[in-house]
Amino acid sequence: MDTHGDTYADLVFLGGRVVTVDAGFSVASALAVTGGIISAVGGRDDVAPLVGPGTRVVDLRGATLLPGINDSHLHGCAFGMASPPLSLDLGHPAVSSLADVAEAVREAVGRTPGGRWITGHGWDTGYLDECLADPSRQPSRRDLDAVSPDHPVVLYSFSGHATWVNSRALELIGIDRHTVAPPGGAVVVDETGEPTGLLHEGAQALVQNALPPLGRQERTDAIRSTLATLARLGVTSYTEPGLGPGGDGIMRGALGSETLDVYRRLLADGELTARVGVLLLPTGMASTAEEFSRTLTALDASGVAGDADPRRLAIHGVKIFADGIVPNKTAWMHEPYVGGGCGSLCVGGETDAERIAEIGAMIRHAHAAGHQLGVHVTGDRAADTVADAFAAAVAEHPRPDARHYLIHGDFLTARSMKVLAAHGFGVNMNPTIKWTVADMEEEFVGAERAAYAWPYRDALDAGVRVASGSDAPVTHPDWRQGVATMVLRESKAAGRVSGPEQRIGLAEAIRTYTIDAAWQDFADDWKGSLEPGKVADLCVLDGDLLAADPHDIPEMPVVLTVVDGRVVHDTLRD
Repeated sequence: MDTHGDTYADLVFLGGRVVTVDAGFSVASALAVTGGIISAVGGRDDVAPLVGPGTRVVDLRGATLLPGINDSHLHGCAFGMASPPLSLDLGHPAVSSLADVAEAVREAVGRTPGGRWITGHGWDTGYLDECLADPSRQPSRRDLDAVSPDHPVVLYSFSGHATWVNSRALELIGIDRHTVAPPGGAVVVDETGEPTGLLHEGAQALVQNALPPLGRQERTDAIRSTLATLARLGVTSYTEPGLGPGGDGIMRGALGSETLDVYRRLLADGELTARVGVLLLPTGMASTAEEFSRTLTALDASGVAGDADPRRLAIHGVKIFADGIVPNKTAWMHEPYVGGGCGSLCVGGETDAERIAEIGAMIRHAHAAGHQLGVHVTGDRAADTVADAFAAAVAEHPRPDARHYLIHGDFLTARSMKVLAAHGFGVNMNPTIKWTVADMEEEFVGAERAAYAWPYRDALDAGVRVASGSDAPVTHPDWRQGVATMVLRESKAAGRVSGPEQRIGLAEAIRTYTIDAAWQDFADDWKGSLEPGKVADLCVLDGDLLAADPHDIPEMPVVLTVVDGRVVHDTLRD
């Protein structure tokens, strides 16, 4: 028996499948929690001495007890802002056509005072009937003008890399045929040169800067909404991948500096029901190395890290955008997209060589300043470039255990994997995005490359540390769907298998949401597995996860969530 201390336990779990996620992925049947710490793991006899008059004894009845889930890439404030009632839900299956979007906007107009902005989130051309029938058909301001001629409308795509607005919004923002998009962005125009109402990448800042910024109460309400959702899903830790000056113009500032202050207040008030790690966001999607270095230096000097309990709210490092995304053809690829073009890095510079130098300078500066780096990378050429830049930064400024990682890594190459593994770097992948866009990506990169996207099997076999995240609000933060996708490699739209050679096992998939996500947080020595002495962050899933058909995993209910020994979601008492 392994015990921690000699007091009675607060919680004891019996009669279930205790999936420890230790080095051997051992499975026990009982676990005890004392003072927020796991005090015993084993069988009934191991926990029985810890049962006292105040102990809550939970009969799992065959349910599965897991380490608390760590969604290691989740925009918490933005997810809350993008969810009802704060925003229209335009994701599939809520809407499946441009007509559905227009109807949702029409209904919102009917309940919104005149002149106020209407916002929505989640539209995806891969699930809109008109766009599927005619790939050249894209959302347009004209789809919205008939139902909202007077209310300005701003609708964010599921990916966050495109925004769709109506004519009233274009008028108020001041966008017309003469508007010049910021570097790395695009104001889409029709055959006459008039804006269609679609803005890509950095051009979205034209909209964001015109919107009224979020108030403190709105930010607080958004994060509270997210925390409630995550508790119901068994998520006990997550990474806010980018808060800072670079986010002040993204989703009305949901990724801005003030959001970090709101997190601090929620922690101080005892309302932060998940552990939060943060990447600072000095600059946005199209910055220069000079701007990035100057802003990060100022942030470091400002004491932005604060004095919060680092096990509850910690700043781990810095976020950089290296390229865009495949559906916008802005991911930087070695081989051309269907129809031509390879994308590019989204940093300053007129040529590829200049942009490579810029991203290298940004990475060197942040590394030398002592930060962990999480770099948004989707294209294969961008992945190679950033992995090489990581290695060069470490060679120039040796630093043990920096734990830099690529964010997304859709088209991670064998070369990138070799570099990452050799230096102890990682990658943060997104299985629920794979599930969402697997079929849609074929029209941009062809069937073979689309099937390869998010190469979990190859990355693990190469020795790369892999964590998983939802990128909410890009996808719903449901790790159960993520696990099923990693095991099955099936897509949402057609249930087609996409890249079966990249399937991984159930145990490997669970690790990406637990101990390996904790590694990304520099916390694998105190969370991420169910072992004596580690914090009691727990998720109870109704049913036997290890014996379940993978197709059934997304429907297995989360019945109990515990953070630091405190129950934050409980349907076992119902």
